[in-house]
Amino acid sequence: QVQLVESGGGLVQAGGSLRLSCAASGSILRTNAMGWYRRAPGKQRELVATISRGGSTNYADSVKGRFAISGDNAKNTVYLQMSSLKPEDTAVYYCNADTVDYELIRRGSWGQGTQVTVSS
Repeated sequence: QVQLVESGGGLVQAGGSLRLSCAASGSILRTNAMGWYRRAPGKQRELVATISRGGSTNYADSVKGRFAISGDNAKNTVYLQMSSLKPEDTAVYYCNADTVDYELIRRGSWGQGTQVTVSS
């Protein structure tokens, strides 16, 4: 099994910044990719940003230029630097990891979520 522990959420004023962190642990031989998703009240979960093992990144149009994802392969950790936050960024942010274990089984895992609230 893989465990994901997120941290860094909180309450911030519009225009402010927050940094989310997510560390994966457990039976991990290799992490193929990690990413962040979010679910706003009354909406479906949506992709925010992903990063591959090789460093390729992908962002939702709504966060391009404001959010930056980075990762540390050695630590199986991913970060999301969020700047110029808007009230519409308010959501529960979930970490996701695409991993391969020592039996070469590939799995996707989710964190428990961390609340980000942006006040206007």
